[in-house]
Amino acid sequence: MIWVLILGLAALAFGAMVLALRLPRSGWEVTGAALLLGLAGYAVQGHPGLPGAPTPPAETPQLADAALIKERQQMGEAFGKGQAWLIMADALTRQGQFRAAADLLGKAARANPDDADIQVALGNALVGHSEGLITPAAQFAFRRAAAIAPDHPGPPFFMGLALAQSGRLAAARAMWADLLRKAPADAPYRADLALRLQRLDQLIAASGQAPATSGEHAKVPESTPSEPAAPASNAASAK
Repeated sequence: MIWVLILGLAALAFGAMVLALRLPRSGWEVTGAALLLGLAGYAVQGHPGLPGAPTPPAETPQLADAALIKERQQMGEAFGKGQAWLIMADALTRQGQFRAAADLLGKAARANPDDADIQVALGNALVGHSEGLITPAAQFAFRRAAAIAPDHPGPPFFMGLALAQSGRLAAARAMWADLLRKAPADAPYRADLALRLQRLDQLIAASGQAPATSGEHAKVPESTPSEPAAPASNAASAK
């Protein structure tokens, strides 16, 4: 059946060239030979009976946590003006397109170098693209956001979350504890942060990691030295 369709299309193409395009009679033989050559090549190499094999998407179809997106919006609504960029980036991260979101936010950061909210969102997109692990690029974005707006709760919160997901529970605990101490009593994120800190304490006790010292508080770390990683299931439960 497929060959009947192919031959019919070839005949239609030849007829269109002769009747509609006014192909000269002297060119009929050359055009017909070209069509037959194409059909012969398809007969040798074509496999119309094979099932399709769609290419999987390049990005891992991991969807962003809508609650975390909302939390970032609540924390950062007063620290920057790049809302149009953030809206587009949030739409991409909700679809799990973290690489595309990071590329977009990288352009936004160059266009708005003093926007802390864009830097926080960029750090989150980079962490999402690495499947929850902290990377030097994500660290840099969080440090940049903290330098632009020292009172912004987003950098220590999301940096702490990335550290916890990477198994660095004690460092994450130090950062969140300091953020909770500094948070205003009416901060909309305070209750959620306290609950996350409580869960993190339980994970630290279960994992046997040493508690953070007083000198480790709140500063976004300059580097991420290796520490024993907590089991993935445990680290994820701190979210």
